[in-house]
Amino acid sequence: MDGFLTIAVLLFILLLSAFKVLREYERGVIFLLGKFWKVKGPGLIIVIPGIQKMIKVSLRTVVMDVPPQDIITRDNVTVKVNAVVYFRVIDPKRAIIEVEDFLYATSQLSQTTLRSILGQSQLDDLLSNRDEINSHLQRVIDEQTEPWGVKVANVEVKNVDLPQEMQRALAKQAEAERERRAKVINALGEFEAAEQICAAADRIGAHPPALQLRYLQTLVDLSTDRNTMTFIPFPIEMLEGFQKLTGTPKKDGQA
Repeated sequence: MDGFLTIAVLLFILLLSAFKVLREYERGVIFLLGKFWKVKGPGLIIVIPGIQKMIKVSLRTVVMDVPPQDIITRDNVTVKVNAVVYFRVIDPKRAIIEVEDFLYATSQLSQTTLRSILGQSQLDDLLSNRDEINSHLQRVIDEQTEPWGVKVANVEVKNVDLPQEMQRALAKQAEAERERRAKVINALGEFEAAEQICAAADRIGAHPPALQLRYLQTLVDLSTDRNTMTFIPFPIEMLEGFQKLTGTPKKDGQA
C-alpha cells in the first residue's frame, strides 16, 4: 500500500511538471528525443518529461551595451567609442539551432563590426555624420545576424572619447572657424554699407538741392551738440562771389 502511494505521488509530480506556462512574449522550442519538433506558446503547453525538452526564448527587444572599443580612424586618430544595440528574436527555432548563444554571439559581432566600420571612417565623419554611421552599422550587423533569426533594429554610437591633445586641437580649430566667420560677416557688412553709400551719393549728385538740404541737416545736428567749438564747412565758391561784389583782386597763390 505504501509503495502504491509513493508511485501515485511520483506520477502526480511528474504530471504537474509536464505543464508549462509561457507568457505572451515567450516561446518554447520543443525537442523530441533530441530532434526539433515545434515551437509552442504562449499560454499553457505540455512537455512530456524524459521525452521532450523545452528551451524558452524571449521575443522582447534586448538593449545591449557594447563595451568601449579602442579604434584607430582612417586619419590615424585613436579614439575610444562605445555603442548600444537594439535587437530581438524573430525566429526562435533558428535562434536556438543555428547558434549556441545568440546573445553572446550578437555582442561579439557588434564589437568587431564597430571596430571595423569606424576604423574606415575619418574623425570628422565620426563626429558630424553620426546618423549615417549608425545606419551603416545597423545594416551590416543585421545582415550577419539574419541567419540566426535575430533582427537588429537600431545601433547608436553613444560616446566618442578623444585624447587631450586632440581636444585642444579641435578647440583651436573651432575658435579659428568662429574668427573666420566673424571676419566674413564684417566684410560683407562693409561691402553692403559701401554699396548703399555709393547709391546715396549718386542720388544726391543727380539732385543738387538734395545736397544743400543735407548740408543744412548736418548744421542742425551739430547745433544740438554741446561742444565749445564747432567747425562749419564753407564752400569756396561763395568766397569768389564776395570777391566779385567787393572788387577785391586775388593775390598770387590765393585759392
